[in-house]
Amino acid sequence: MNAAPTKDEGVYIECVVNGALMKVSAIDPKTGTEASVFGPATARTALTRTAVQKLAMVLKKQQ
Repeated sequence: MNAAPTKDEGVYIECVVNGALMKVSAIDPKTGTEASVFGPATARTALTRTAVQKLAMVLKKQQ
């Protein structure tokens, strides 16, 4: 079984801005597993990509 999120399953993304910082969380809808990263609010695309990669790593570790 492939635990990494796929495009078919999708990933929920949550972005929360607090001043100059942003927290981006990637959530696997199947397991509810969440991975979060923090960084500058201007780096939304990079933070989202990093959060999804981190989620894939966490899911793979859980196998």
